Amino acid sequence: MYIDAQHLFSNSQALTATANSTNLIDLGGDHNVGIGEPMAVVISVEVALDAGNADETYVFTVETDDNSSFSSAATIATKTATRGDAAGTKYVLPIPADTSAEQYLRVVYTLGGTSPSGTVSAFLIPQSMINNYVSYADGFTIS
Repeated sequence: MYIDAQHLFSNSQALTATANSTNLIDLGGDHNVGIGEPMAVVISVEVALDAGNADETYVFTVETDDNSSFSSAATIATKTATRGDAAGTKYVLPIPADTSAEQYLRVVYTLGGTSPSGTVSAFLIPQSMINNYVSYADGFTIS
């Protein structure tokens, strides 16, 4: 399965503190992403979520807004991750089948505790494709 770059929020994004996804998705004029084929944001753990001090917390949130600065963002999906989750773990955040999405979407990674860390990729795909997704190492280096 291939992930279109236009549907990619994060590509092996290293997390050590609360952060927004490196990319956002501009839905343009059509904001009904939940209408028709059910969609979801998949967050794939690339490097295990640290549990070193047993107080680390990880919350993944999909936000939407009518502007790319997200000055009035609304939450449309949230998932609490488990510290210590290994590489290959997938989190699925379904997009509601209504008109709640505005023009822009992003993922917010809220980290807490003494030394949270991990690396994730996140993307928007039809829910019917989730079981077909397998994470592999890139296998190449760009220099």
